Amino acid sequence: MSEHFLICPACQAKNRISGERLQQAPKCGKCKESLLPPQPLTLDDPRLDRLLANETLPLVIDFWAPWCGPCQSMAPVFAAAAGEVNGRLRLAKLDTEAYQAAAARFGIRSIPTLIAFHHGKEIARQSGALSAGQLRQWLQALMG
Repeated sequence: MSEHFLICPACQAKNRISGERLQQAPKCGKCKESLLPPQPLTLDDPRLDRLLANETLPLVIDFWAPWCGPCQSMAPVFAAAAGEVNGRLRLAKLDTEAYQAAAARFGIRSIPTLIAFHHGKEIARQSGALSAGQLRQWLQALMG
């Protein structure tokens, strides 16, 4: 039986969840909010660091900016994908305009850029806007 550690999007508490429960809409043990909401998480610097340090579910972050046209066109595709891969991957967004230090830390040179992490380490990177089919294919490759 596999175990995963998930950070609650609402209260930031660390939760231990069995692999079987990931598909059963698990709730936070502290605040009772959903641990895996069907939409991408919105990250800031502290949340990003907490997820990378503690989560065991693979994390895919969309590094974007509000002024970026391709970012805006990919946003609904990314949001829809979050619901499709929920419980197997966690999808999140980080505004590179608001959090420039995080963008610099990960060497973001163009946006949108997707970076996949597992156990806090980068495992894949994709720059440029993707269509729904391209994004599904990329995420499927991450899930094996």
